[in-house]
Amino acid sequence: MVNYPSGSVATQTKKVVKRSKMVTFGKRGMNFEAEINATNDYYLTHGIAVVHKKPTPIQIVKVDYPKRSRAKITEAYFRQASTTDYSGVYQGHYLDFEAKETQNKTSFPLKNFHEHQINHMSNVLSQNGLAFVLLHFSALARTFLLKASDLIPFYQKNDGQKSISLAFIEKQGYEISTNKLPSIPYIDSIQKILGGESHFKATQN
Repeated sequence: MVNYPSGSVATQTKKVVKRSKMVTFGKRGMNFEAEINATNDYYLTHGIAVVHKKPTPIQIVKVDYPKRSRAKITEAYFRQASTTDYSGVYQGHYLDFEAKETQNKTSFPLKNFHEHQINHMSNVLSQNGLAFVLLHFSALARTFLLKASDLIPFYQKNDGQKSISLAFIEKQGYEISTNKLPSIPYIDSIQKILGGESHFKATQN
């Protein structure tokens, strides 16, 4: 027994208008985390980046031994993770990020972030790592990458404020267009942060 703790582009020629189709998570039957995992699998398979989801720490409470050579966990608790969701490496750069999702349309609740996560991302930045958050507005079908260097001062300065406005995220973040493969190409945004060309520019045209 495991116990749980408490936009499309339009091109017009004469009277004919062609619109690109937006692929949404719901149509693929996958949630935000599954889409990120699928993207990471794509990156790994194609030799682009090595990024994995960190395992959730588990506190084992009770173990039964039905046989001398066999142990069975009968009770355990998911402990609160002390860092972020994902970590890995891309072209020699250490990546560390958290993935968050909201149904809100105009802001992202700050309650989704924990102080220990903010502290961890700050520590990553102090070692010249790339720390960021992927924010998905499910009701708007929009996803953004927001650098930790932008999030942390906002989080600290607005201590007690309940949310980050969408306008702030649009201004400071990088919007990620959802694709069929990779599902959420966040490496595009990493390339922009590093000052390089989009890795998938040639394949997306």
